[in-house]
Amino acid sequence: MLLWSLRQSLILVFAAIVLAMALCTLVGVVRRRLGCGRGIALALSLLLLVLVVAVIGTAIIPAFVEQFGELISKLPAAANALIDLLRDWMGRATRALYGSGAGELAWLRDGLIKGGEAPNLGGGALRLLGLAGGVGTGLVQLLFVIAVALMVAIQPEHYREVAVLLVPSFYRRRFRNVLIACGEALSAWMAGVLISSICVGALAAIGLSLLGVKLVAANAVLAGVLNVIPNVGPTLSTVFPMSVALLESPWKALAVLVLYVAVQNLESYLITPSVMHHQLRLLPGLTLTAQLVSTLIFGPLGLLLALPLAVCLQVIVREVLIQDILDPWKRLRSSRP
Repeated sequence: MLLWSLRQSLILVFAAIVLAMALCTLVGVVRRRLGCGRGIALALSLLLLVLVVAVIGTAIIPAFVEQFGELISKLPAAANALIDLLRDWMGRATRALYGSGAGELAWLRDGLIKGGEAPNLGGGALRLLGLAGGVGTGLVQLLFVIAVALMVAIQPEHYREVAVLLVPSFYRRRFRNVLIACGEALSAWMAGVLISSICVGALAAIGLSLLGVKLVAANAVLAGVLNVIPNVGPTLSTVFPMSVALLESPWKALAVLVLYVAVQNLESYLITPSVMHHQLRLLPGLTLTAQLVSTLIFGPLGLLLALPLAVCLQVIVREVLIQDILDPWKRLRSSRP
């Protein structure tokens, strides 16, 4: 009951650990490249991150914010266009099935949206903006995650040894190796996701530019960022460019859908297998189940961290449950006369 009541705090701690592992991975790369000590490598890594954030903040974020605001403002018009298109298709289907003067499906066509008006999406947007009242809590949680991540990144071995002391003495050496394996799996996953997201964003930008869809920068950044969330993220990233394309032509919206399906298949079957180790690949059904369970337990943050949680659980199940518990039973049974 205590762990259940503290689950929101625990997921924040896990987010800090994931962030610390990303920072430790960068520190390790800097140490291998420059041959310097950990303190200097950590300082250089933080400086590099600050420079990257500054460049992104000055070169990408302003254009993204401007285009994203314009994108949100176009959603009501896109919804109206989609509703008009559905009503027109229903009318054609009615005339094809029952004749030009029949109105057997008129109740469905007219009942879709009375008067041809879209739902009050503006009011929904205002309600979403009302959620900004919790921005203070979110900021405090973000600062907590960053502070804990920096503390862990400074002395990762010390925190690992604290976790090792929590298990019986006969299993500590083995448990230390399991934790190291979890860290390596997380590092490999984060590097793969970063490369995959950059590729998806670049492919989306190229494809949208060739199709002549507006607001390319905002849609490409959304495609790359939402690619971090498997299954759900790519679906959400498709909504925005299709809405913009629908205002110009229904066929252009269909072309955008085909483009995003092609990009996601290319990412799933070519890019991700090329940049990730095979042992990190999770079955789609297990990934979707992990997302559902993690979201139900931890909320929206659980959806974002579902895959790193699944990666760690996969290592723990393989190393602890299978190799240390189940496999010895098999060897014991086979050794009996």
